[in-house]
Amino acid sequence: MELSERKIKILQTVIRTYLETGEPVGSRTISKDAGLNLSSATIRNEMSDLEEMGYIIQPHTSAGRIPTDKAYRLYVDTMLDDKTNEVQNLKEQLEEKAGKIDVLLKQVAKYLANNTNYATMVSGPRYKSKKVKFIQITLVDEESLLTVIVLDNNVVKNQILKVSEPVEQELVVKLNFILNTTLNGLDVTEMNLAVIRQIKEQAGSHASVIDAVLELIGNALTEDDDLEIYTSGATNFLKYPELSSKSETTELLNAFEEKRIINNWFETTDAGSETHDIQVYIGNETKVESMKDCSMVTATYRIHEGVYGKIGIVGPKRMDYDKVVSTLQSLMVQLDDIFKDG
Repeated sequence: MELSERKIKILQTVIRTYLETGEPVGSRTISKDAGLNLSSATIRNEMSDLEEMGYIIQPHTSAGRIPTDKAYRLYVDTMLDDKTNEVQNLKEQLEEKAGKIDVLLKQVAKYLANNTNYATMVSGPRYKSKKVKFIQITLVDEESLLTVIVLDNNVVKNQILKVSEPVEQELVVKLNFILNTTLNGLDVTEMNLAVIRQIKEQAGSHASVIDAVLELIGNALTEDDDLEIYTSGATNFLKYPELSSKSETTELLNAFEEKRIINNWFETTDAGSETHDIQVYIGNETKVESMKDCSMVTATYRIHEGVYGKIGIVGPKRMDYDKVVSTLQSLMVQLDDIFKDG
């Protein structure tokens, strides 16, 4: 059985009406739609076919129908109009906050929550790959070195390194020169055996010291930094009956408080993508158990080459996808302008 044009129109009406009311939709309601000149009997037959095809279900006997996840997926993929609701004065509001990235991202989360009436989350920027910017080794005593590693995202890693052989100041000066001239601007994938061999050849003796310092540098480049998550509008869950039961609300609020869960989810949603493509996750597609009755819409913001973050909007499966997508699209344009000018 295929989706005819008539079935698609009826399904659109069921989804649109349910999005607006949150109530099961009956044939009489559909028959009053201005664009459908169909009898109630015809509509009932078509709805029966749609139910058999898995697009709608009847939650209670004699009740109307509600969309399934399959229907929402079809709606998101093929029925959303490419709308661009320009957000008046948004750029000016954001530019006032753009002095500090954390303040800007908090403002973005708050703006989206207020304008969509859903919960929002924004991740702090992360780096697709980290590179060595500067290395400083300082002699503490004959068997202790303070190693400071500065990465290109200005994150500083430092550690006291205990060595098994006495180290003199002359060697420390030599190591600082060799490491900085050889490793500056490299990421971990570029620190291959040839580079390591070159460093050891230039340093001469004290191979154990070289190995220990290189291990620290490798750890600094591959270590996951704690990703900051900014959230807003979690109490908006209470506005939707299907999400406002005590147990449901508790799980959702806990998920928002437990930012590790959100971080893990962001990591699995097209990790590393630097495109603005809007992604929609419906129900179990989210892979987050506490959000299985929700939909999430995400986009990726890009500060500059290799530096990006995620924006997510969470609401019921009957969320106003048109509004959410168009709001995100407009926001991404404004952020592009801000980061480009910055």
